[in-house]
Amino acid sequence: MSRLYEALQRADLDRKFAPGTVDQQLSDPVLNNIVEPSLVNNSSVLDNIPRHPWHPNPVSLPTLDDHGVGVEQFRRLRSRIYQLRDTEPLKTILVCSGMAGDGKSFVAANLAMSLARNSDHQVLLIDADQRRSSLHYLLGAPNVPGLSEYLAGNTELDEIVQRDSNPKNDEKNGPRGLSNLTFIPAGVCNNNSSEIVASRHFEDLVATLKPHFDWVIIDSPPVLAVTDAVDLARAADGVLLVARGAKTPYDVAQRTQAAFGGSRILGYVLNALKHVKGTGGDYYYYNYDRYDQLDSHHRKSAAKG
Repeated sequence: MSRLYEALQRADLDRKFAPGTVDQQLSDPVLNNIVEPSLVNNSSVLDNIPRHPWHPNPVSLPTLDDHGVGVEQFRRLRSRIYQLRDTEPLKTILVCSGMAGDGKSFVAANLAMSLARNSDHQVLLIDADQRRSSLHYLLGAPNVPGLSEYLAGNTELDEIVQRDSNPKNDEKNGPRGLSNLTFIPAGVCNNNSSEIVASRHFEDLVATLKPHFDWVIIDSPPVLAVTDAVDLARAADGVLLVARGAKTPYDVAQRTQAAFGGSRILGYVLNALKHVKGTGGDYYYYNYDRYDQLDSHHRKSAAKG
C-alpha cells in the first residue's frame, strides 16, 4: 500500500469524525447546526504528492497571464461554473467534444489552471484521453507513469499523481503559481488502455481522490470518435462540451449532446473564435490555431525521440 493511499485513508477518517462533519453530526445532535467548510483541508495528503519540475508553455496556457483576452474569457467560464455549483452539487467535471481538434484539452487545462490560480481551491486535473493524450505537453510535465499504468495494476497511486516543483513558475505566476494544481497524466496508451479507463476502476479512483480536492477536471476522448467518454462520465458530476467556432457542424454538436443523455450537461464552450465580442454570448478564447501548431510540433518531436 502506497504512502499516499495511507494518507488518503487517514484524511478520510479525520474528516468523518471531525467536529461538524456529517458523521459526527449524526452521533452528536448538539452539533447539527454546524456547517462543514466548503474548502477541503488536506495539507498532509497534498504534502505526500511527488513533485516534478513543470515547464508550461504560455502559448497553450493563456491563463498563466494576469490579464488579457484569454484570461478574461476563462474567468467568465470559471464564474459560470461557480454559478452552476450554486444550483446543484458540482465538483467533478468531464470536458469533452464531438470530434478531435475542437480544443477540449486546451479548455480542460486552462479551466483547471484558472480554478487553481485565482483562489485557494485545490484542483486535480486528470488526462483520461487514452487515444490522444496531450495535457502533459501543455504543462511540460512527465507523462509516465500515469493513469493507464495505475488502472492496469502496474504502479501505485503515489507514483502517478504529481505537482510542480519548478520555483520559476511561482516567480512568474504570482504567490500561488501552480501550487494548487495536481496532475495525473494519461501514461503510455496501448490497445487495451481505453477499455481499462472506461471500467469501474476509474470511478473508484475518482471516488478515492474526490474528497481531497475542491475541483476535479477530467479530459476525455472525443465522444463521437470512441465511446470512452460516455463511460468516463459516470465518474463526473457534470459534462462540459466544447465546439470549435466555424468548424463544428450543428448536427455534430447535437449528436455530441445526445451521446451524454444520461449525464448532467453543463453547457457548451464555443472555442477558437477569431474575433471575441465584449458582450453577448459565452465565447471563450480566440486563437486556438496557435495551440494546434504547438501540439503538432510536440507530437512530431516526441515521435522522433
